[in-house]
Amino acid sequence: MEKIIDEKQQGNSLVLEQNKANNRKLYIESYGCQMNFSDSEIVASILAKEGFNTTQQMEEADLVLVNTCSIRDKAEQTVRKRLEKFNAVKRINPKMKVGVLGCMAERLKSKFLEEEKIVDMVVGPDAYKDLPNLVQEIDEGRNAVNVILSKEETYGDVAPVRLNSNGVSAFVSITRGCDNMCTFCVVPFTRGRERSRDPQSILDEVNDLWDRGFKEITLLGQNVDSYLWYGGGLKKDYDKATDMQKATAVNFSGLLALVAEAQPKMRIRFSTSNPQDMTLDVIETMAKHNNICKYIHLPVQSGSNRILKEMNRLHTREEYFELIDNIRNIIPDCAISQDMIAGFPTETEEDHQDTLSLMEYVKYDFGFMFAYSERPGTLAERKMEDDVPEEVKKRRLTEIINLQQKHALYRTQQHVGKTEEVLIEGTSKKSNAHWMGRNTQNTVVVFPKESYKIGEFVNVKINECTAATLIGEAVGYSENN
Repeated sequence: MEKIIDEKQQGNSLVLEQNKANNRKLYIESYGCQMNFSDSEIVASILAKEGFNTTQQMEEADLVLVNTCSIRDKAEQTVRKRLEKFNAVKRINPKMKVGVLGCMAERLKSKFLEEEKIVDMVVGPDAYKDLPNLVQEIDEGRNAVNVILSKEETYGDVAPVRLNSNGVSAFVSITRGCDNMCTFCVVPFTRGRERSRDPQSILDEVNDLWDRGFKEITLLGQNVDSYLWYGGGLKKDYDKATDMQKATAVNFSGLLALVAEAQPKMRIRFSTSNPQDMTLDVIETMAKHNNICKYIHLPVQSGSNRILKEMNRLHTREEYFELIDNIRNIIPDCAISQDMIAGFPTETEEDHQDTLSLMEYVKYDFGFMFAYSERPGTLAERKMEDDVPEEVKKRRLTEIINLQQKHALYRTQQHVGKTEEVLIEGTSKKSNAHWMGRNTQNTVVVFPKESYKIGEFVNVKINECTAATLIGEAVGYSENN
């Protein structure tokens, strides 16, 4: 499972419309990947029915929750600092209760409650429906914990409130958990085994979002390509399904087509894909529907077959190239992005060169690149020595980032001179006179505002670019508007 962690979003507190009947205040911060931010919306929705309105003033909160991530050490250290801050406020406001949600809660349950005594409540990612009971426990002065991982929970019946949304794009969760035991990853241990959400509940959510004015959705999962609905239950138990269940099962390409056809004017994205599970029918479905964006996040982690094996990635370098070739043949203008880990245990200079040569072959549009950091509880931590020196990791990571920068500029230059459809998301960070949006390839485009509005589809002529941004001018509305 690969996670895109947007550093700009880390620690955002969430706020939604206030209900006058609610008289308690909830402050909730989220860290980590988009799944956590999506989960925070579910939590806020559940607690709104329990009398809580969200606040952005932590000092006035009755309940402070932090939704946590275990993917990288940095995320965990940040959360620990925040918990220290919450506890300082608690001394001034003794009625305030503090809870830890998500992956760190799953991993460090006893530490938080018993050893460090820094929180009142610990709630794992599958236990959010138990929040009303857990809140009652802490109201009555007892610590509360539920970190049981579920075989069924998908939250398909909870309509998430949209927090801090731009009103244009939203995330729709389609799977929970992960069955891929990548040796560097803690997710199977913190989010449990993989199960898929009922496609009808997904379609209902997408249709509702369209009715509320949203123009783009991203189907979200640890590994969207392995989505498989056969009436409920774990993905790994599919072989025990009845003939009728198998005959009526919906896989990811089937779900993608259902969503695209349900709302033909809505842009559809998805994340994250796993090379070992991505099949030709997904790429063909993308090619067939104009509203499915031409962008695939396809993490590879390393270009070395030996390291891929050590990571327990179930694909080779050659199989990855074949997949890239198929994508380029079927969708020539498709953008592709990567996740890459520098300095995985036992990585040699030759392995690192294999990674650089793989990047040269693909020439990714974007990349999310990290130096390896050992995560407690993973197979790599238990069985491998973190033996690549820190300065070597840093140097290799710098070489990967520099090469990615070169390729990103190469890719953005391909857009110059073209006119492309852009969905306006908001004001440009650098200029109040410019809009910012994205093209189908997920590249950021900025252009003068004129009389256009957020949420409109506009044709933009691309005049120049940087490695990360396309700069142009609007030439009219697109036919999608």
